Amino acid sequence: MFAFLVARRHLSSNPSQTLLLISGVALGVTVFIFITALIAGLAVRLTDQVTGDSAHVSLEPPSRVGRILAGSSLPVESVALISTFQRKQIRNWPVVVELLRSNPAVSAVSPQIAGSAFLVRSEIVSPVSIIGVEPEGVDAISEITPKIISGDGNLGPDGLLIGARMAEDLGLTAGQTILLRTDRGGERLMTVRGVFRTGLQSLDERIAFLSLQTARPLFALPEGVSKIEIKLKDPQQARDVALFLAEATGLRATPWQEKNLSLEDALRAQGQTGVLIQLFSLVSIVIGIASALVLSAYRRRSEVGIMRAFGAPTGFILSVFLIQGLLIGIVGALIGCASGYGLCVWLQTIGRPDGTSALPIAPEQGGYVAALILTTLGAVIASILPARAASRIDPLEAIQQ
Repeated sequence: MFAFLVARRHLSSNPSQTLLLISGVALGVTVFIFITALIAGLAVRLTDQVTGDSAHVSLEPPSRVGRILAGSSLPVESVALISTFQRKQIRNWPVVVELLRSNPAVSAVSPQIAGSAFLVRSEIVSPVSIIGVEPEGVDAISEITPKIISGDGNLGPDGLLIGARMAEDLGLTAGQTILLRTDRGGERLMTVRGVFRTGLQSLDERIAFLSLQTARPLFALPEGVSKIEIKLKDPQQARDVALFLAEATGLRATPWQEKNLSLEDALRAQGQTGVLIQLFSLVSIVIGIASALVLSAYRRRSEVGIMRAFGAPTGFILSVFLIQGLLIGIVGALIGCASGYGLCVWLQTIGRPDGTSALPIAPEQGGYVAALILTTLGAVIASILPARAASRIDPLEAIQQ
């Protein structure tokens, strides 16, 4: 307790130096929190941009591998032939969908029939990727109906939703009819119910939606589906959920990360850069505190010498300077956490005309506990060197000076 009183007296005897030290620590912590929140926000925004209009996990039929035909009358190298005409499909998809909807990590499920086709209008033939979905699940994976610029999202038995770029290329508007010819030989006259614009060229130019029941005869899938796409409440859980679903269903489960390896590498490099900046912030804090306390120990050599002359043990002298570093670290870290959070919240309010934040920052992910603990620990470590130097002062030499 007495060591605490002496440490507080040392700090209060030179308020300008103490204030400067605390301000430096607070500034370093503010930078630490800002960088942490900015990197977390960038990761969230990039993930949302990549996965906003795509599935977090895709379930597809397992790859078919030729079986070796064993038997005394057959050569060893004989294998069972695999039909390339028969489409791979998920036959028990209703059971799988029920399993997925009961999973608390899943936010949306969309069984789909996907295939290639051509849209034929007069002499214009345009390739298109068809996605057959449940009529009530058009927006399960990608929000399509809110982005319809012409018509509506009511598919019906012969309805078709197409992108704005495709509509421009074919000269189509809502309400017009067009012939759909699939790669399985199916044909049907479809009515364009709506034209959407998502801003993604891959969707606006190549994708068309129709109902699941309409797609079945066109793609020769009377019972099964081509794939099941899944949205998760937390996209970062995609790998774990995919592993669980692969084991539970026997299907091939692909998380969004495997389809975007370059993005994952970029996020990892971004995180490593952030760690380096955070490390430099902590190093600057440690150096600042250490240099100030070394100077303080030198200036108070006579006081320390008198305490040593009166029998103050080495541990007492050590504790005085360690407590000084601890107080500076805690107070500076608390002020820095508060100012860092305030800065992040203020920056988050600066928006663009479309309503999104100008800076992709996440104030709730500023790493406040880590900043407080690491800064306090760093401050104590920084005070070890001046504390040891002070504890080794020769009382007689210090008093004489």
